[in-house]
Amino acid sequence: MLRPQRSWAPPAVGVAVAVALAIVIGVDSSRRAAGPEGSATPTAVAAGSASATPTTTLTPAPDPPPAVCDSPELRGPSSPPDGAVVVPTSEHLGRLTEASPPGTTFWLAPGRHLLDDGEYDQVVPKAGNRYVGAPGAVLDGRRLNRYAFTGQAADVHIEHLTIEHFGRPGTNSDEAVVNHDAGPGWVLAHLTVRENAGAGVMLGDGTVVEDSCLADNGQYGFNAYSPDGVRDVTFRDNEVTGNNTDDWERRRQGCGCTGGGKFWETRGATITGNAIHDNRGVGLWADTNNAGFLIRGNHFADNDDSAIVFETSYNAAITGNTFVRNALRAWRDAPGFPVAAVYVSESGSDERVDTAHRSTFEVAGNLFVDNWGGVVAWENADRFAGSPANTSTDATTLVNPRATLARCRTPDVIRRTPYVDDCRWKTQHLRVHDNTFVFSPEEVGPECTAANLCGSSALLANYGSYPDWSPYLGPGVQQAVALHQDNLWFDNTYRGPWRFLVVDQSTTVSFSEWQGAPYGQDRGSTIG
Repeated sequence: MLRPQRSWAPPAVGVAVAVALAIVIGVDSSRRAAGPEGSATPTAVAAGSASATPTTTLTPAPDPPPAVCDSPELRGPSSPPDGAVVVPTSEHLGRLTEASPPGTTFWLAPGRHLLDDGEYDQVVPKAGNRYVGAPGAVLDGRRLNRYAFTGQAADVHIEHLTIEHFGRPGTNSDEAVVNHDAGPGWVLAHLTVRENAGAGVMLGDGTVVEDSCLADNGQYGFNAYSPDGVRDVTFRDNEVTGNNTDDWERRRQGCGCTGGGKFWETRGATITGNAIHDNRGVGLWADTNNAGFLIRGNHFADNDDSAIVFETSYNAAITGNTFVRNALRAWRDAPGFPVAAVYVSESGSDERVDTAHRSTFEVAGNLFVDNWGGVVAWENADRFAGSPANTSTDATTLVNPRATLARCRTPDVIRRTPYVDDCRWKTQHLRVHDNTFVFSPEEVGPECTAANLCGSSALLANYGSYPDWSPYLGPGVQQAVALHQDNLWFDNTYRGPWRFLVVDQSTTVSFSEWQGAPYGQDRGSTIG
C-alpha cells in the first residue's frame, strides 16, 4: 500500500441495519448520478464543520457469523473413505505419497503426524491426490519443517486436517506452507491452518478454499501468487483471523506485506461469506494488476488496518459486506491521511481489461459501523509505470500492451497520447452507492478526532512532484480524480458526524458542499 507519509443470518437488529442488509446485492450499476462539472478551486472549511450532528439513535452492528475455527464441521470422517491408504501416526506421509500412484486417497488416522526432521522434509502430492484427516488428525511441522504440501501437481484435495507449526517465526516471507508452489486446481476444505510461518495457504489457478480456519499465521492467512499470475480462485465461507503474528511491517518497514490475505496479479476471484477479523494489518489486500473480483457477503471486523485495500488494480464489485471497527490502529502510521475501511488506491474500472466485471468498479449495498473511516478513493500523482515512486517496480498497466516500461520511462514518449493515459493506474469510473455508513466517535474511541481525520470519506490525490520528468507534475491528477474521472458517490445513508475530503488532504468540506458544485457527490444520499 502506498500512502503519503459463511453466508450467515444476523440476529434481529435496528432499522438502519435491516435496511442495509436488505439491499439487493449487486445493484444495477447502470444507475448514474450526473457527473460533476467545472473545475473551480475547492474551498476549505474547518474539519469540525464537516457534517451535521446526528439526531437519530445510532444502530449497533449485527453479530458476526458463527466461528468456523470452532465449528464441528472441521472434524473429518471417523473411518477411511473406500480405497484410501490408511496413514497411522507411525508412518511418514511424505514417503507414502512418493510410493503411491497419482490419484491416491490418504486417510490420516487420529493423532499427531510428523515428518522427518529436515528443514525441507515435506509432502509432495501427485496429480489428483486426496488427503483426508480423521477427527483429531494433525500434521505438525514442529518448527523443524519449512513447508507442509509443496509442488505443482494439479487437482490436489486436502480436507479435515489441522496443519500447524511449519516454519520458524520470522521465516517463510511471502511463502505458504500449504500449496507452496501454487499448484492448479487445489481444493482446500474444512482445514485448520494455524500458527505457521509465512502464509497459511497459497492460491494458484482454480484454487478453492472453503469452510476453513486460517488463524494466527506469521504473515498472512493466505497469499495468491504465481510468476505467471493467478486465475479464477474461489475463497468462501472461511474464517481468517489473528494473522501477521510475526509483525512483518516491523521486520521490513513499509513492505506492505501483512494481514489476513493478499492477492497479486490475480484475474478472477470470488470471495464470499468469509469472516475476516482481528488480523494485524489489512484484512484483504489486492495489490497490483488484479482484476475481476467479486467480494460479497463477507464480515470484516477489528482488523488493525483497512478491511479491504484495492491497489493498482481493476474492475471489482464490493457488495453486501459488513465492516465493523476496522483500521482503528492504522492512522498512527499515516498521519494526515484519511484511513478508511475500504481503501481504493489507483484502482478503477476499464473496459479494456477483460474480466467478469469488465466495466464496473462499485462499492454498493454494504454496511459500515464505527470504522476509522468509510471509503477513501486515492490516486498518487507520482505513481505510474516506470516511475521510481512505483513500489510495484517491474509492473506496468494492463490496459495497453504498447505501454511498456521502456516507453513509460521515456520522458518524450510518456507525454504523448496514448501513453500519458495508459502508463497510469487510475482511480476512475468508481461507483459508491446504496451503502449505510454508521459512525459514533465515542464508540471508535478517544483518539477519534477531527484532527486525526476520523470519520472521513474521501476522493483525492497528491500534488505531483516526482520525478522531475513526470508529465503529471502539479495539480492535474488532483483535479482529474476529484472532477473528471467519473467517480461518483450516490444514494448512500450516513448516520453520525461524517466529514468529507476532496481534491487534497487539506480540504475538508461539509456534506452540502460535497453534494454541491463542483463535486456533485452523494446525490440522493442523506445524513443525520
